[in-house]
Amino acid sequence: MAAGITRVSSCYYHHLILKNKNGLSASVAVSTSFKKMVTNAASATITASSSTNHGEYRSIAERVSLEKEIKKSKFIAIAAPISDEESAFSFLSEVRDPRATHNCWAFKVGQHSRCNDDGEPSGTAGKPIQSAILSSHIDRVMVVVIRYFGGIKLGTGGLVRAYGGVTSECLRNAPTCLVKSKVPMAVEVPFDLLGLVQHQLQHFHVEDIKQDYETGKDGFAMISFKVDFDQVEKLENAVKANCSRQLVFYKQ
Repeated sequence: MAAGITRVSSCYYHHLILKNKNGLSASVAVSTSFKKMVTNAASATITASSSTNHGEYRSIAERVSLEKEIKKSKFIAIAAPISDEESAFSFLSEVRDPRATHNCWAFKVGQHSRCNDDGEPSGTAGKPIQSAILSSHIDRVMVVVIRYFGGIKLGTGGLVRAYGGVTSECLRNAPTCLVKSKVPMAVEVPFDLLGLVQHQLQHFHVEDIKQDYETGKDGFAMISFKVDFDQVEKLENAVKANCSRQLVFYKQ
């Protein structure tokens, strides 16, 4: 038996669904672009909270592959981090080899998982790959196992052990990372406090900062951003402590 490991790319992040914590009474102050951001987030079919522990989960940090020969058949397992079903099928299209005998796969995103035997006897390929993923406790990951038939039939049990085994070994050798879910937020800010608020946001390393001056309120801008789920309260408190006026935050 021969085995080899190869590594390539990086982790994906998942964003939570938004709603205005202050209810309808505050909605008039929300900018058009922020309303669109809320609508887009609400349309997501898979949320981090469905499978994570308080907004965090473990995934693989980069693409990894493992090659193994079993009774003259060559098996190549390729694992990659994914963000949703669409990215899973995009990855499958990228790595599948039409010249191979079989391109079997499985993926997991939160509570949602799928698998496919791609012509192998039912339950002997996709399911073992899926079981290996579930046993690894790794989320938002896809594994594609490519088989080149070597002339010796493995039998039902042999196939299950081969597909499950190469998947388990591939994931076991993959570097993992703890991914913190990002919470989309926004805050109404008077023009004279923009610099101070921006400074606080940079201190908390927020992402995707956007400013919108079409808030419907003279002298106010809406700043939207994404922050680690466990930094939300700390950020709010820091901004409020450094501002002379009460600011309105919108978040999950």
